[in-house]
Order: sequence, then C-alpha cells, then structure tokens
Amino acid sequence: MTESTRGGWFAAAGTAVAYLAFAATFRGPRPRFWQRMTRTGATLGALALIGDPTLRRARPRPRDLLLGAGIAGALYAVFTVGDRTARRVLPAGGREIGDIYSLRQLRPHGELAARLALVVAPAEELFWRGLLQRALARRLGRGRGAVAASLLYGGAHLCTGNLTLIAAATVAGAGWSGLAAAGAPMPSLIVSHSIWDVWIFLVQPTQPPGEAAPGAAT
Repeated sequence: MTESTRGGWFAAAGTAVAYLAFAATFRGPRPRFWQRMTRTGATLGALALIGDPTLRRARPRPRDLLLGAGIAGALYAVFTVGDRTARRVLPAGGREIGDIYSLRQLRPHGELAARLALVVAPAEELFWRGLLQRALARRLGRGRGAVAASLLYGGAHLCTGNLTLIAAATVAGAGWSGLAAAGAPMPSLIVSHSIWDVWIFLVQPTQPPGEAAPGAAT
C-alpha cells in the first residue's frame, strides 16, 4: 500500500470515526463533556499521525509561531463581528452562544486551557487540515479539497443542533482550510488554533460581560 493510498484510507475511516465521536461528545452527559472532547481529539490526532507520516516531521520555526499568532488575531476579529451579527440575525443566536460559553464552567480554566492548547486544537489541525484535506486535495485538487474539508469540518458539528456553533465551525474551518491550501505550514495552523481556542473561549470571550449563560452547570 502506497503512502498516498494509506493516507486516503485513514482519512475516509477517520472521518467516519470523527462524526461518531463528535456525536458522542456533544450528545453525551454534559458534566463529562471535556473528558470526551479530549479523548476525541487524542483519537483523531493519532489517526492523522499514523495515516500521514509527514505530519510527524513538522517542526515549528519562530516565523511559524508569529504567523500563527497573527492568524489567531485576525480570526478573533472576524468572530467578534460574527458574534454581534449572529445575535441580531439568528433568533436563538444569543442563547446558542451562551450555551457554548457555559461549557467553561464545567472544569477549572487552567485545565481547560491545557486541554484545548495541547490536545484538542493541535489534533483538529492535524486531522482536518492535515490528513483529511491533503487526501481530498490529491483527489479533487487544492481548492476543491479545501472547500470539501471545511464543509466536512462544519458538518461534524451538525450533531450539536446549535446553528450558531455549526456556522462558526464552518467559517473557522474555511479560514484554516484556505490558509492550508495557500501553503501555510502545519505548525502555524496548530499555533493559531491553540491561541484562538484559549483566547476566545477563556481569556476574551465575545459574550458580553455579565450576560447569563443558559444551561450553565452548577
């Protein structure tokens, strides 16, 4: 089996695993959401590293770190505007955003930062923009592969039933997929995803200060 064939097989099987794992993660008992999310990330990251050995050889350079930080900042700016738009346009936008942010209350913030930055965010880039998008690009071409990868990433969130989250994941996925297609190195994508996750979820949420988060755990 060639490396390309093996990568394609792992990408196809991994996508099925990802959709099942996302459904189990988001539809399972809420108090253990982060334990399930971390396991899902570890599983997808492992599949990516096994299916595409070139991902194991990526090493960050100083300029990759700077590029990743810049990408995270630009994406945060986009989502700040998107948050306000969702609250105006979507009838349930404010409630759905609050429901996402209520997940912050399930575990200590330091633990969540570690889970997001060290497992969840790197694994998502390795799998969705690494293994899957590269396999799709070999079959469909770089541009169409990026579109397909971003749609599949957004589609994995359909199980949440949260329209705002689905739209946000699709937009973010399109941004990262577009950058990957344009040649952004994997370390930069991982750094950007890690910084963005921690910043928008824990450090500087787009949710207005003092706004109650419906469905928050007690």
